Amino acid sequence: MEEKPVIVDVEHVKKSYRRGQHIIPVLEDITLCIREGQFMALMGPSGSGKSTLLNLIAGIDRVDSGTIRVGGIDITPLSETELALWRATHVGFIFQFYNLIPVLTAFENIELPLHLTRLTAKERRLHVETALAVVNLSDRMDHYPAQLSGGEQQRVAIARALITDPAILVADEPTGDLDRRSAEDVLNLMARLNEESGKTIIMVTHDPRAAQRAQTLRHLEKGVLTDADCQAPF
Repeated sequence: MEEKPVIVDVEHVKKSYRRGQHIIPVLEDITLCIREGQFMALMGPSGSGKSTLLNLIAGIDRVDSGTIRVGGIDITPLSETELALWRATHVGFIFQFYNLIPVLTAFENIELPLHLTRLTAKERRLHVETALAVVNLSDRMDHYPAQLSGGEQQRVAIARALITDPAILVADEPTGDLDRRSAEDVLNLMARLNEESGKTIIMVTHDPRAAQRAQTLRHLEKGVLTDADCQAPF
């Protein structure tokens, strides 16, 4: 079976943060590649740098040194404005606490990223209705976040992440605030998006059950990847 092309290419990345007079190293010489259509889970103890690496790949944070290419684009030299535009069209974000806007309905939360596009109101509605159908929430589109369960809120967040058809989905502890049944529903949805739609997913998780749903598992220990530099999904 022919290997798919690399969509995320991280080369010799280092990252540290300053706290007062101290420099705190977070990531040390990280080299990693993720292939198109791969579902990768990233595990490691608290403080190992998992979320930092995810944020660097997603263009939320900047490297100290090294390069990150996503879909062939080197995002490391981009300006803040260029990065914001790139994120809006290339990356879908799924967070632990959903990050939904409480005064907007499920429909309006999902539609929000499309206001940055040139789509008409009719086209936006069609896109949102399609996304709601994908996450099986068509009957909840007019509900506000407070009227939805945690699992339903996370599915709204996933629909919002999908709405611009991004190249990659990044998920930071997507089941961390959910009960076991809701977590299983969300993981089933993510697996289906990967298997049926070919979505590339990078998921940070503490949960071994969640990590088992991924095709590839990588580990970070004190800012160092303990696995091989680059491998095809198994």
